[in-house]
Amino acid sequence: MPDDMTLQAMVMDELAWTPNVDAAHIGVAARAGVVTLSGIVGSLAEKVAAEQAARRIKGVQGIAQEIVVRPPSAHRHADEEIAERALKILNWDLEVPDERIQVKVENSVVTLAGSVAYQFQKQAVERDIGRLGGITEIVNLIEVRPGDVQVATPEAVHNKIQNALRRNAEVEASHVDVEVTGSKVTLRGKVKTWWERSLVESAAWSAPGVTEVDDQLTFGS
Repeated sequence: MPDDMTLQAMVMDELAWTPNVDAAHIGVAARAGVVTLSGIVGSLAEKVAAEQAARRIKGVQGIAQEIVVRPPSAHRHADEEIAERALKILNWDLEVPDERIQVKVENSVVTLAGSVAYQFQKQAVERDIGRLGGITEIVNLIEVRPGDVQVATPEAVHNKIQNALRRNAEVEASHVDVEVTGSKVTLRGKVKTWWERSLVESAAWSAPGVTEVDDQLTFGS
């Protein structure tokens, strides 16, 4: 694992390399694998992009997110306007069952509620809203409920996840243990990077009928 100074430099280089992040406005500190991001940015999308950039770095085991979103005056909008735009953008996204999503905006903070059949739909809703200007935070309370989706047996879910991991060149499937209990998947084992960890989680969420993923993965070689 890189030392603190090396890890800090690597994250700073990645932020500078990321086109939708103004690295000059973001501070980076590293200690024992935990990276702290601070500073002020103009949009939630930039804050998310900065965190994603830090997650891509090998050796980052945790992130303390202290970046503050402060939209410029020209990009500030009334809560009612943000809510209207949020509903419109969800209506345009074919991946999203917009009729099952509720949006609340208070002091530029967007709270999402409702239910979807798949985790990727929950993520799509948050991704769509995150593109809107004028918001400072998203609270995603959307629940994943399979509904009419046929739930596979635990054995079938386990096999689908393991096969998906084996197909992915960036994941050491032999280092990951998958346990399925009902619609809950528990992940154990070791991964090398946060990016690899996110790939394992995505594979678990992609199995039909999964409503909960308990990620107990740790970092190691």
